[in-house]
Amino acid sequence: MNTLASYQPRSAWAMASMLTWLSLINFLDKIVLGMVAVPLMADLKLPPAEFGLIASSFFWLFSLSTVLVGFLSNRVAARWLLLTMGLSWAVLQVPLALAGSAMTILVCRMLLGAAEGPAFPISVHALFKWFPDHKRNLPVAMINQGATVGLLLAGLLIPLVTIRWGWRANFMILAGIGMAWSAMWLCVGREGPITQASAPRAGTAAAPVRLPYLRIFRDPTVLACLAIGFCAYWALALGLTWLPAYLEKGLGFDAVITGRWYAAIVASAMPVTLILSWLSQRMLRAGASSRLARGVVISMAALAGGAVYLAIAAITLAPVPKTLLIAVAACLPPVAFALTPAMLAQIVPEGQRGSVLSIHTALITLAGILAPAVVGQLVQRHGMNGGFDVGFTINALLLLASGVIGLCWIHPERSAKALAASPQDVAAARSPA
Repeated sequence: MNTLASYQPRSAWAMASMLTWLSLINFLDKIVLGMVAVPLMADLKLPPAEFGLIASSFFWLFSLSTVLVGFLSNRVAARWLLLTMGLSWAVLQVPLALAGSAMTILVCRMLLGAAEGPAFPISVHALFKWFPDHKRNLPVAMINQGATVGLLLAGLLIPLVTIRWGWRANFMILAGIGMAWSAMWLCVGREGPITQASAPRAGTAAAPVRLPYLRIFRDPTVLACLAIGFCAYWALALGLTWLPAYLEKGLGFDAVITGRWYAAIVASAMPVTLILSWLSQRMLRAGASSRLARGVVISMAALAGGAVYLAIAAITLAPVPKTLLIAVAACLPPVAFALTPAMLAQIVPEGQRGSVLSIHTALITLAGILAPAVVGQLVQRHGMNGGFDVGFTINALLLLASGVIGLCWIHPERSAKALAASPQDVAAARSPA
């Protein structure tokens, strides 16, 4: 069967649209706690370190759940897994809205993280059943833009909802949105027709049916993708949990202006990710290697983002210029979330694609546990501004290191050939003549 003959553009983009909406809901769920941090901390009398612990609880079961559901996706249709997730998210918003203690919020956020953890890798796995390799960058970028739109809407709407009805009302609204998506997905969601056996792109590993997971995750390209993804997610986790509070308490904006600035920061990432993904896809069509079109692009974005974060920490600036620089820094690393899944799918067997994408997501999102808790401790010790300056420096160093690793290690075509080779071939190639 020919891949292009299996490609159904209208159906494929319809599924991409539904999964983009799901991503929007996913990130509304993630950011809502950070957006209501100030009134919630005042209402429940939470110190910064305790709020940081609650924020990080979202990721305590996130990675474990992502891995377990990833392995399940090798056997269960993505359609049903995604439906279960959507319903779970909606139901878990209700006790959050009614919570009277920090412990209730911690437990609910922990369970919500477990339910939301697998969303991105399972969505990408589902998408790859609809799009051939050379068309995968933009639909994955579109899913990421759903996340960006979710953050943008959160910045604009959550402060207004909070002012009018209180912070708890946001969770009830999210419950209704989640139920609406689940009902639509039940009606229209289905599996795609494209398999890796349908004439894979050159440089794609198609020969082995299964590979040892240790062999996959020792591959240099996979390890470099993990490094860049982890550091990009560290930056994202800070934006989800602490950036709204920093804009309000550190830089002095009021709640509504904070929401607008946050929306502007989020909006700045949308065109950057789409343009870089489109550019990468054009390069692939023109015959560029995946290393150049995908690997070099995400590595340079990490280096540039790290350099800007370092400047933010090192230079004394007024609130508005500092916020503008934060927007520049934040818009660059997220392109890794669009391009690394395509590289991983290019080099691993299709039967293990869902589990590999899920393990990758589980490992990079460990940054979501560490980053909020680390910055919470820094803020507790040094105050909001001093703590964030140290946090920006840590963020910068991580991104700079990961960019160098990416430039040195990401070689998808080489990795595809190495993983497709039998262990005997590998041993023979390594043995002296």
